[in-house]
Amino acid sequence: MNFFTVRDLRTSPKNVWDTLSAEKEVIITNNGKPSALMIPINEKDFESVLFTVRQANAMRAVNNMQMAAVKNGLSEMSLDDINAEIEAARRNTP
Repeated sequence: MNFFTVRDLRTSPKNVWDTLSAEKEVIITNNGKPSALMIPINEKDFESVLFTVRQANAMRAVNNMQMAAVKNGLSEMSLDDINAEIEAARRNTP
């Protein structure tokens, strides 16, 4: 896994792009913490990649809800609770 800072994007973008081309993924950090994942896409597969990323984000939100429910001792969530969690996750997704 290759890590680059936000500053690296400004000061040496060619290095970031070359690494992305070779390694197929790059992590961007901000203040020493991971903040973005870069993956290569092209016009041909743009829509399918975007769909897959959105699907993965949705799965991550569901997993987080399940872990929170277990942590809080909730054996079951009502439909209203589930919908509220989904809406909160959507508000927090760029």
